[in-house]
Amino acid sequence: MTSAASEDLTLLSSRTLEWYRSSVTAERGFCRICGSNLFWRPDGEGTTAITAGTLDKPTGIKLKEHIFVGDQGDYYAIEDALPHKAGW
Repeated sequence: MTSAASEDLTLLSSRTLEWYRSSVTAERGFCRICGSNLFWRPDGEGTTAITAGTLDKPTGIKLKEHIFVGDQGDYYAIEDALPHKAGW
């Protein structure tokens, strides 16, 4: 998960951003025009998860682990030495 402290996250524009309460513990931010999932914000943690594929290059993002590998499809091969976690 790519995330940042919510107070450190600066958006150039939020004109099409819509927040949706997706569970009792979090909300999701998405584009109200195309429906793209952009953010996930858990209650009370002060962080915002960012969908990495939405960021312009260069991102500077580096992988540190693979999560939810217990649910990966049989077509998906992880071929690096990073840690694997079945869930979070």
